[in-house]
Amino acid sequence: MRRRTAYTLIELLVVIGILAILIGLLFPAVQKVRAAAAAAQCRNNLKQIALASHTYHDTAGALPPAFQTGVRTSTPYLQWQILLTPHLEQDAAWQAALADYKHARDPFWGTPIHSGRDRLLPTFACPTDWRAQTAWTVNVLGVIRHVSVSSYLANAGKISAQRDGVMFVNSTTRLEWISDGTSSTILIGERPPSADLRFGWLYVGIGQDGFGSLDSVIGVNDRNLTFGSQYRDCGTGPFPYAEHRVEEPCAVFQYWSLHSGGAHFAFCDGSVRFLAYSANAILPALATRAGNEVISVD
Repeated sequence: MRRRTAYTLIELLVVIGILAILIGLLFPAVQKVRAAAAAAQCRNNLKQIALASHTYHDTAGALPPAFQTGVRTSTPYLQWQILLTPHLEQDAAWQAALADYKHARDPFWGTPIHSGRDRLLPTFACPTDWRAQTAWTVNVLGVIRHVSVSSYLANAGKISAQRDGVMFVNSTTRLEWISDGTSSTILIGERPPSADLRFGWLYVGIGQDGFGSLDSVIGVNDRNLTFGSQYRDCGTGPFPYAEHRVEEPCAVFQYWSLHSGGAHFAFCDGSVRFLAYSANAILPALATRAGNEVISVD
């Protein structure tokens, strides 16, 4: 009797079909694992940033400002992220910034160009946003800049220009001023950079209003003060806490994240929590003054 040595076409198709089904079942599971790992890393980033903010507070007597201005500051417009680098075991970034400012006080137009503008700092890059993993060449109003971006903005209060939040221009907020308690007050939250990468720079940025709004900080009721066709259809705001896509221009005006269902926030007590979009009343509730220079959430 002759022994069969090969599979039939039908048997081969059945095996391929079974493999396709198994791969189809496995792929979502792999995606979920990757998303969970990215979310865990993002939470860890915020935890490190919150602890570094406390260390900064212990050293300087206050939380870091969004950035500093005026003739007395040696590092004008250098954002809070870079101010925290000595407390994140990233002293090389801090020393490089000091060297840059020594040679050119103006970080935007000064010569030589500040080398720190495109320095990548993984602590300020959420893994869910691939754009934060590299530096970019950006055209802002006809001016070319090579910059790195950040995934996180500090809490500027109700409206950035009113300076009623935890961090704002030249702020010196002390933890004991937070009347509703550090565990109820947001310090930093997620917000991916703008679709055109005009807002959300890591190193320096004056924002849409000169107060750092959309670049280093955000107010929960910040309005659309920008100009240009990409923002014209967004309306004036305020804007809801909701899910977006990176290509949406209007996503720049409020906290949000690339995680499913909400975003992570570091609170002033150093804790990190995930706030769901379904609790849409949470962030608008922040827009009430809770004491000296801070806002809070119950």
